[in-house]
Amino acid sequence: MQEFLEFTLGGIAVGMIYAAIALSLVLIWRGTRVLNYSQGGMAMFTTYVAWVVIRDTGSYWAGFAVALAAGLVLGALLEVTVVRPTMGKGPLNSVIVTIGLLILLEGVAGIIYGGQYRSFPPSFSIKGLKVGSVALGISASDLFTAAAVLAAALALFLVFEYTSVGLRLRATAFAPGVTRLLGVRIGRVLTLGWALAGLFGALAGVLVTPSTFLYPNSMDSIFVLGFTAAVIGGLDSPVGGVIGGVLLGVVLSYAGGYLGSNLVLVYGLAALALVLMIRPSGLFSSTASRRV
Repeated sequence: MQEFLEFTLGGIAVGMIYAAIALSLVLIWRGTRVLNYSQGGMAMFTTYVAWVVIRDTGSYWAGFAVALAAGLVLGALLEVTVVRPTMGKGPLNSVIVTIGLLILLEGVAGIIYGGQYRSFPPSFSIKGLKVGSVALGISASDLFTAAAVLAAALALFLVFEYTSVGLRLRATAFAPGVTRLLGVRIGRVLTLGWALAGLFGALAGVLVTPSTFLYPNSMDSIFVLGFTAAVIGGLDSPVGGVIGGVLLGVVLSYAGGYLGSNLVLVYGLAALALVLMIRPSGLFSSTASRRV
C-alpha cells in the first residue's frame, strides 16, 4: 500500500510537468492551428537563460521570472521572423519549420553553453514529505509544481472562455479571413499566442529540470510525453491537457514502478497509439469546435 501511494502521488507530480507542455501545445493549436514541435527546444533554451541568471545572481526566483519573460520574447520573436512567413502556405510547411526550429535551438544552445550535463536548483526542498510515519513520495518542490501548473491552466481556461483575447485567438484559428474583415489584427493575435506558449514552455522547463539535468536535448523526451498528454486530453482543451498529463504521469509511474523504468518512454508511446486508435480527437476534445 505504501508503494502504491508513492507511485500515485509521484505520478501526479510528474504528470503536472507533462501537463505544462500540453498546455503550451494546446495554446498554439487553439490559437493558430499549428502543432509546435519546437516547444521542447524553446523550453530548454529559456531554462538555460534561467540557469545563467541563477548562477550570476544566486536567486532562484530571479531566474524563474527572467525565464518566463524570455519565453514570452522568444515565442513572439520566432512567430514574427520564422513562423509567420509559412502561414497560409499549407500545414506541412509549418510542421517542417517548427521541426527545423527545434534543431536550430538545440544547436545554438550547444554552441553557447556546451553539451555537458548541468544541475539546476529546485524551487523548494526536494526532501520527501511525510504524514506521520507514512512517506508520500512527493516533496515541497512537487507541490509548488502542481500549484503553478494548475494556476496556469486555470488562467488559460479563463482567457479562452471569458475574454476578448481568447475569442480573437479562436476566431483567428478557425476563420482568419472573416476575423481580418472584422478589424482584428491577425498578426498581433498570432504573435500573442506564440508568446504565451513560450511562457508556458519556459514554466515547464524550469519546473522539470531540477529532477533531470540541463543539456541541449534535455527536453526531447519530456516534449514527447507532453505531446502525448495533449493528444490524450484533446488538443482543443486546456482542462483536458492537464487531466491527460496527470493520467499519463500516473500510468507511467505505475508501469515504471511495477514493470521497470527502462521502458517508460515506450509505455508513453503505447498510450499515445492506444488513444489515437480509440478516440483520435482526444478524451476531452470539443468536436463542435473542430467543425466551426
